[in-house]
Amino acid sequence: MTKDKFDELIKNIWTEIINTRDQGQDEYARETSDVLANFKRIANWQGQEQEKVLMTYMLKHIDGIIAHINGHNSQRENVRGRITDVMVYCMLLWAMVEDAESTPH
Repeated sequence: MTKDKFDELIKNIWTEIINTRDQGQDEYARETSDVLANFKRIANWQGQEQEKVLMTYMLKHIDGIIAHINGHNSQRENVRGRITDVMVYCMLLWAMVEDAESTPH
């Protein structure tokens, strides 16, 4: 792949990441004031840390990516969608780290 094609691909990926995150916010967080609301709710219900909840969700997609790499292509979700979801989860995890570091203990 040429650098020009890769640069264009990166722009398209960022657009997809933003769209996926925005859709997830509407569907899962249910409120615009806290992008992590879904993880906090589930963590509270399960007596877990929100980071562990996020990792469970993300590992589902990583498992699908591994299946794709191993030749299993008859999945419900396209591998690009799974990769996008993992990228969004990484950004949400980053937000959790930022929150934890900025919250006085």
